[in-house]
Parts: sequence; structure tokens; C-alpha cells
Amino acid sequence: MGVGQLIKANATICTQKGQKPVNKIRFTSLAVAAFVAFAATALQAQAQTPAPPAEEIIVTGTRTAERTALKSSTPVDVINAASLEKSGAVGGELGAALQTLSPSFNFQRQSNSGPADIVRAAQLRGMSPDQTLVLVNGVRRHTTAVVNLESKVGRGATPVDFNAIPLSAIKRIEVLRDGAGAQYGSDAIAGVINIILDDKPEGATFTASYGAHVTDFVYPTFTAPFTRGRDRKERLTDGETTTLSFTGAVPLGATGFLRAGAEFRNREATERGGVDGGAFFIFPTPIGSGGANEAFLNQKNFRAGDPKTQDIYLWANAAYGLANGAELYGNAIVSQREGEGAAFFRYPDSTQNVAALYPNGFRPVTKGDSLDTSLTGGVKGDLGAWAYDISLNYGANSYEFGSQNTLNASFGAQSPTTFKLAEFSNDLVELNVDVKRPLNLGLANPVAWALGAEVRREGFKSKPGDPQSYLAGPITTAPIGAQGAPGLAPADAANTDRTVFGAYTEFGLDFTDTLSVTLAGRYENYEDFGDAVSGKAAARFAPNDVIAFRGSVSNSFRAPSLAQTAFAFSTSQFGPGGTLNTIRTLSNASPVARALGAGELKEEKSTNATLGFVVTPAAGLSLSVDAFRIDVDNRITLSESFFGPALTNFIQTRFGIAGVQGVNFFTNAVDTRTEGFDVVARYTSDLFDGALDLTAAFNRSENTIKRVAALPAQLRALGITGDLVGPEERNTLTTAAPKDKASLTSQWQNEKITLLARATYYGETARVFSFFAPGVPSQTYGGKTQLDLEGEYRLTEKVTVALGGVNVLDEYADRSSDDVYTAGVFPYDVISPIGFNGRYLYGRLKVTF
Repeated sequence: MGVGQLIKANATICTQKGQKPVNKIRFTSLAVAAFVAFAATALQAQAQTPAPPAEEIIVTGTRTAERTALKSSTPVDVINAASLEKSGAVGGELGAALQTLSPSFNFQRQSNSGPADIVRAAQLRGMSPDQTLVLVNGVRRHTTAVVNLESKVGRGATPVDFNAIPLSAIKRIEVLRDGAGAQYGSDAIAGVINIILDDKPEGATFTASYGAHVTDFVYPTFTAPFTRGRDRKERLTDGETTTLSFTGAVPLGATGFLRAGAEFRNREATERGGVDGGAFFIFPTPIGSGGANEAFLNQKNFRAGDPKTQDIYLWANAAYGLANGAELYGNAIVSQREGEGAAFFRYPDSTQNVAALYPNGFRPVTKGDSLDTSLTGGVKGDLGAWAYDISLNYGANSYEFGSQNTLNASFGAQSPTTFKLAEFSNDLVELNVDVKRPLNLGLANPVAWALGAEVRREGFKSKPGDPQSYLAGPITTAPIGAQGAPGLAPADAANTDRTVFGAYTEFGLDFTDTLSVTLAGRYENYEDFGDAVSGKAAARFAPNDVIAFRGSVSNSFRAPSLAQTAFAFSTSQFGPGGTLNTIRTLSNASPVARALGAGELKEEKSTNATLGFVVTPAAGLSLSVDAFRIDVDNRITLSESFFGPALTNFIQTRFGIAGVQGVNFFTNAVDTRTEGFDVVARYTSDLFDGALDLTAAFNRSENTIKRVAALPAQLRALGITGDLVGPEERNTLTTAAPKDKASLTSQWQNEKITLLARATYYGETARVFSFFAPGVPSQTYGGKTQLDLEGEYRLTEKVTVALGGVNVLDEYADRSSDDVYTAGVFPYDVISPIGFNGRYLYGRLKVTF
């Protein structure tokens, strides 16, 4: 029986058993049962010889040698390659694996969100995706070239594309849950994620996996416009994903190595759109009068779900020892992703359609082609008492955005149906010089003194799309530009760069065997906005071998990205009355934005404090609790979208730009506070001739808004009322990500078998959003629990097979309410981290050489 047959057979069994979603009560019962099992196993195992957890030396958050996560003065999660492999990451995505394994990491799915369908944003502690610094082997990782304008999570951010890094290339990941601007520079407000590449000097591995969503999808039907009928259930198998990877290594010289690999992943789309209930904005004629659009009632016109994507990865990691004891090193990762997303359906009887081209209406397909490249090379060694590390890093992303199955209605039947909409690119080149040495100051241990400097050049460029994707045709009553996303006009294209200089120093002081302190300071100069100074103090006090207290205070910053200062684009979004409008995101420095009251963007400034303790009462047992508070001033967000005939007339009269229905721009309008705590417990022991590993983790991250700037006088003069940052964007900043997240993981393995079970609870999320309801409706989606299972069997010394399932109980988010469900077309919101795809089953074959 093949893997695909096993998946379908498993689905049939689950359906026959009538399994139901887990609710809050069932999660509570599950948590209690897991805790009882945890305690009972721990007590039973005390009579056996415990197997203490393997403690790896960390390199993130400290420049002191021989420091482990439990002995760090700041909280660090260490996620190894075996955990990543067994995360059951849907589609083999790194971001999905981190969401499963890190309690403070959030990676919600997107749909109908333009480029955000293809490049998804991640959050740490519910903060903005660009407030987390990502490193690869300790070197800054570049961000994507596109600004997410249509997504809910990460709206307005230029995130790092986690899914551009293959799982097969990773040795481990260190997640520093603390502000670290003084140690690493801009963006390290919420924390730092350091991805360490595989450096095994020999051996090879081939891995093949296949998986698919096998789910019962339930959605409402309609007997008349806006009148619900019975629910309909479909048994679906989609999102089929095939992943193939190969890695191998050869020695280089006496101490060096070259490890390289390739990975291929093909993921088919999922479809979770409901039937059309007749939202009024689709009807230019009164409902019930027999208009052409009414024939589409109860039809699946819209599409919701994951896009079809194909990823190709090539990577290498190498080191070569020199005769003088120095070492040359380097790494490279190149990845390409092609994807197809969906836009909203255009009805046949609409000014957005041309009946001669699409007599039955059309649904545009958005296309994305993302190319990611990173290259790092350097040399490190010792020079007297000094250890040095000099590296040069290059990173770049290009994103070509297009659409097909669409048109520019203003050109009528002469319109093309396929467009190149825009091309975006960014790059960075960074030179780092780091040195360190021990200083003997009469303390219990020598002081670890480190200092360094970096010079970084950043660039951003956007190129216009095909002319007919943005030009106005001869039909003046039709909307201008390609439907789905108008193309980028030459006037909105950008080409900008800047130079950044930074210097830091850090001291690691062990005053006694029980008290250690870290002090760090950093100065940075940005060519476009000026200087920034940050500092950090962290301490750890261990009065005995059982308990240690730790804490830190720091300030950090984040410079506005070049894309946020220069980016301009237009998207199709719903505006007043539920009408589909073209919203123009203005470059913050453009004359139009300045005339509407947009100010020059400033850096975000933050203060961060953590306080916690670590308890290790017995071999193999540990508990850490860390509370935190992060205040961010001048937070960079997108403004509310502003509409009105006076605004449209003002832009056309003063600047000669016609057809602008709505605008928004970037601001420093908000101050926020993020506070909460993390709890991580782990117990390992020998059990039944095998090794047991139990982990429990909990994160609470609560985001609140302390200040919102007033609406500029220039907008008030045009008759616009309300706030500069409105209810929907406030929701994005505060309650769109789950405040609570908990996980319970149990793994037992011996020489032949590995069994894993994991329950993950995602707390409540809220949506403030409406296509057609009056006022500002909102909905709170209840917390959901996801149960993952995997069993792996070693057939021979070199061959293992595994079968597993993610969300095996086929849990879905709460159904969207009448206020926000858009008349049935999107029955499940993307905002819930459990997603809208249901159960995923997979198989894996692994061969080592």
C-alpha cells in the first residue's frame, strides 16, 4: 500500500469513528491527563537512572564561551534538527515547524492576500514580523522585497521569508526571547532567531516525504440571498505535498568539510471557499429582479486556501583549516519559489468585467516568483590573546508579481488577460569585524571582552509593470488597471539605498561562581535617518545548584526599512459600503503623502525588561519561567485607508492623478506595550528500555496600545473623520495574534521505534473587519487545540520510515459570524493559527549513507 493509500485509508477510519473537534473543555481534560501522566512517569522514573537532557552550547545572546541555555542570563530556546524533522511541518515549511516547536512563534496562513499568499510573515510574541532579527550562522539575514499590504498578520511589514531556508540545511535553531539591539543592531526588539546550518563533516542523507490534507469541510448553503440553508459537508483530499531532499559531505583537509544539499518541494493548492450567499456589493441591480449575477447564488465563486507553490533549494556550508590555525568558512543558500494565489471573484454584471472576454465573470489568479540568495564568507582565528572573526555577507531577494485570468476593464475587449504587475528587489552587503579576548581582573573567571564593527549597504528597487496593467483605457466608466492588483506605474517606481555603520562592545563578567553579568552597548549611524544608541545589562544569580534567577534591561530600536520609506503600490480592497476600491499606498516621502499630512518616518524605540528563574531540582528535570515587558514608541504602521470625493478631487486637481479612490501611508502614529511570560518545563528519563522526553511550554503575550496620533489637519480639511490608525489596524496590532499558546509534547524512543504525541493550544484571536455590515463589527474566535502524532520505525541501520498526522482530530476555527463571513464565501477566517485546511497526514522515508 502506498503512502497516498495509507492517507486515504486513515481518513476513512477517522470518519467512521466520527471524531469531533477538541473544544476548551476537552483541551482542559487533555491537559490534566497529560499532567497526571507527566507526574506519574516522573515519579516512576525516579527509581531508574535518569537520562539528563543533552545540553548544547549556545552562541546567541552571549559571547561567553561554554554557556548553555539553562545557564544563560536571558531565555533561549534550542530546537535541534531531529525536532524540526518530527514537527510534522505542513508542506515541509520552516515557518510551520517553528510555530509548532516555539511557544512564542506565530505563523498564520493567508489567502486572497496578494504576495502575502506566497511569502508569509511570522511573529515573535505577537509583535510585528520586522521586529525580530533573523541570523544565519550568526550573520544578519536579508528580508523579502515586498511589503505585505493585503495580509492581516504582518500588514505593512517587510518580513524575513523563513520558508526560503530548507529544513534539511539546519543543524539547530536558537530563539533568543529578549531585546538585543545592543548586541546585534536594528530589528532585535522582540528577539533574535539564529539558524545554525548543518556542519556534519561526513555522511549523506536522502529524505522523501508525501502528505495531503484529508478533511471533512463543512460550510453553509443559501436558499435565497443572505438566507442560510442547511450546512453542506465535503470530504476533501487536497494540498498534496511532495518533498525530496539530499545532503552530503566530504572532508576538506585535516579539519575542514564541505556539506551541501538540494531540496525540492511541490505543494498543490487547497480549496476552502464556501458558496456565495449574495453579498449586496455584487449586485448593481436590486436583489430579486433577475440580474445576471443572481445565477451565481450558492456557487463556489471565490477561493480560499493555500496557494499552489513549488520550491527549489540549493545550499552549502563549508570550512577549511589553514596552516597557521586560522579557518576559512562560508555558506550559501539559494531558493526559488513560484506560486499561484487567488483574488476576489468579479461578477459578469459589473463594471469590473468585460462580457466579451468573460461572459460568466472571472476570478483573477495572482502569480509570484521569489528568488532568494545569500552568500557568506569569512576567516577566523587567533592573533595573540585576541580571537578574530571577519566576514562578508551578501543577501538579496527579488519578487516578480503578476496576474492571469484577469483584465483591465477600461480597455474593453482589447484588454490583455495576463499582466506583469511589478518587480521588487532588495539586497544587502555587510562587512563584519569581531574580536574578543579574556581579561584577567581578579574575578572568579576572566572577563570575556568582545567588540566589533560593521558596515552595511542596503538597497531597494521597484520596477513598473506592463503598461496596460496600470494605464487608463478609452472606457471612462470602467475602473483603471488590472483587476486583482493594478500594476505599478513608472511614477511609483523606486530606486534607493543607504549605508549603515555600527560598532559595539560587550563584557561578560563572572564576579563569583554564583553571579554573572553581561553588559553591552552599541552605536549605529543610518545615512537616511541618523544615529541610534542602545545598551543592555543582564545578570544571572545562582545561590545553589537547584535554582538560578535571571533578568535583563535593555533598549533597542528599529530603523524603517527602505521599502517602507520608498514603497508605493495599489491594491483592490473593500471600502465604504462594501464596494471594491483601488487603494493606493503612497510612498511616505511622496508629495501627495506629505500634502495629506504624512510625516517623515522615524526609528522605532523600545525598552525591554525580563525577569525570571530556572529550576533544576533533579537530573533530567528543568523548569524556566520568564516574565517580560516591551514598550515600543513611534511604532511604524500603515494608516487607516481614507476615502471620499473631496480626497479624490484634491489629488486629481493638485497632482494630476486621476481615479484614486482611497489612500493610506506609513506612520509613526502608535506607541505599544507587549507584556507576558513564558514557562518551559522538560523531563527526560530512561523508560522501558528507551528514552522518554516530556516537554510542556506556555506563552502569554498581550499587546496593548498606549498612544495613537491624531488625524492630520490636512485630512480633516478634506472632510475625513475618524482616526489616523483605525479599528482594523489596531486589531492587527493587539488581538489578531493569539494571546495564549501552550503545548504538551511526549516522545519515547529506543533503537528501533520513535513515538511522538503533541497537543498545541492556540488561544483566542479577534477580527475587526467587515465587507458589508454597518458599523465596525468584530468577532472573537475561540481557542483551539491541535493534536499531532508520529511514529517512526528503523527498518535497518540506514533506513527509517515514519507515518504521522498534523491536526489529526480535523479541528477548524470557529465559523465566521454573519457580520464578517461575507455571505458565505469565506466561512473560516485565516486569523486562527490552527488554519483553515483541517487534518494533514504524511509519510516519510529516510536513508542515511
